[in-house]
Amino acid sequence: MIIPIRCFSCGKPVGHLWEEYQERIAKGEDAKKAMDALGLERYCCRGLFIGHVDLIDTAGEFRKG
Repeated sequence: MIIPIRCFSCGKPVGHLWEEYQERIAKGEDAKKAMDALGLERYCCRGLFIGHVDLIDTAGEFRKG
């Protein structure tokens, strides 16, 4: 739903980097260069960012009845 605060595999804090990553991608920067600039070197952290699907808006449409 939302980006985890820490990487699932190595435990590195990555949650604070998500917004800046999204801004860089929206401006047209290559994903590899954006992750390099943010200091995401491990493949587990990179995979977390590449594979993340933001579903918070979709889940917010449903409510308990």
